[in-house]
Amino acid sequence: MGNVVEAVGLIKEFKDFWNRPKAKAVNDIDFEVREGEVLGLLGPNGSGKSTTVKMLLGLLYPTAGRLTVFGRSPRDVDTKKMIGYLPEETYLYKYLTAAETLDFFASLFNLSAAERKLRTEQLLDMVGLSHARNRQVGEFSKGMARRIGLAQAMINDPAFLILDEPTSGLDPIGCKEVKDLIRLLKKRGKTVIVTSHLLGDVEDVCDRVMILYGGKIRAQGPISELLTVKGSSRLTMSDLPDEAIDQIVSVIKKNGGTYTLDHPRMSLEDFFLDVVNKAKRESVETSGATSGGEIADYLSGGVDSKEKLEVLAGLKKPEPPKPEPVKTELQVDELRLTALESDDAPKPEPEDAKELNAAREQLNEANQKLKDLLSGKKDL
Repeated sequence: MGNVVEAVGLIKEFKDFWNRPKAKAVNDIDFEVREGEVLGLLGPNGSGKSTTVKMLLGLLYPTAGRLTVFGRSPRDVDTKKMIGYLPEETYLYKYLTAAETLDFFASLFNLSAAERKLRTEQLLDMVGLSHARNRQVGEFSKGMARRIGLAQAMINDPAFLILDEPTSGLDPIGCKEVKDLIRLLKKRGKTVIVTSHLLGDVEDVCDRVMILYGGKIRAQGPISELLTVKGSSRLTMSDLPDEAIDQIVSVIKKNGGTYTLDHPRMSLEDFFLDVVNKAKRESVETSGATSGGEIADYLSGGVDSKEKLEVLAGLKKPEPPKPEPVKTELQVDELRLTALESDDAPKPEPEDAKELNAAREQLNEANQKLKDLLSGKKDL
């Protein structure tokens, strides 16, 4: 397999208003990211991680050196189509719902309406937000916003993902699901870069790590090689009688070795997940994000993905039958009908007649006032 990313002599220098060197965020580094591997990009704040990621995304241009992604410039539009990115902070439109958010990002990749709908439903189920599909993103907790951000990073089925603090704000269940997802993406041949301050998460999912400090690479290589303690071995066995343990210890001492005897224990994460899974089996309800569902078909490479899309596109739900109008008998008030037919019944005045009478009354009043006024003048 080839390299997805290649960097040679990469330098990024920031300058002040007078074009004087201000800070060298990345200082002459060489590295590559192989196809199908998960690379952990580590380092304290200010070490150059974010600057390196921004150059990989084509948001910053290197001051010097060469950087290629899929053999092309990171600024190439065709290159950007193959990249999925989850930023450290989830910047989404807070007035859009979860479903509208994914549909919007899918439309940026010119996906058809049917494909957008299919991927939106699958991703919402995968990240455990199906129940919140119609809620506005602005109402989400940090963990839920992280989940929808992860879904938008995968809406275009990218070949190369950059995940910046993917487990930030997630509970232990969400962290495990994200790590399982990264492992599955690796099995599909995806290339992933993970930046995180949670070193345990990096150790769980990454094949290699690259540690930056002061803009330079201080260490890089496979985790198994970097973390192996030289000159020491570990032996794990089932419980033995005290006599057998004493014999083993005597053999170790006879050969000049040292030993530490203790009982293995599960990690706090494993214990927590065991307790929660027991509660879930007892059908205990909870609020917020639920556990994620199955991996989206188009991400898992499911054979039935196209078939499901065609079914969804041509599916027409039958309209529910309209209720028949209820037949009611006309009720007639016989007494009122008889009174109206009699000659003594008052005849309603036409509307025009009423208006005419009112006008006549006003005219008579005006004439009378005029007469009174004239008669008064004569008296003067």
